[in-house]
Amino acid sequence: QVQLVESGGGLVQPGGSLNLSCAASGSIYTIYDMGWYRQAPGKQRELVATITSIGNTNYRDSVKGRFTISKDNAKNTVFLQMNSLKPEDTAVYSCHVELMRYSDFEVADYWGKGTLVTVSS
Repeated sequence: QVQLVESGGGLVQPGGSLNLSCAASGSIYTIYDMGWYRQAPGKQRELVATITSIGNTNYRDSVKGRFTISKDNAKNTVFLQMNSLKPEDTAVYSCHVELMRYSDFEVADYWGKGTLVTVSS
């Protein structure tokens, strides 16, 4: 069994900052890719940022220069530092992890439940 626990969402004014975190725990042998996705009301889920096992990162164009994804391998945790937040960043942010389970050595995808980020004055 693998669990993802997210934290760090909330209400922030435009121009403000938030730091999201997502910790993976359970039957984990190794983690491959980690990432953050978001879904705004009435819109499809979209990729925000990803980070590979060796630390290569990828961002959607609209967050480049404002958001930074990072990870702590020892704690199986991925972070998303969000600066200069805009109202259009308002969404439910979910973390995604691709990993190999220790229990059966199968590769699987896991999703967090999501954390709401609201950018409003």
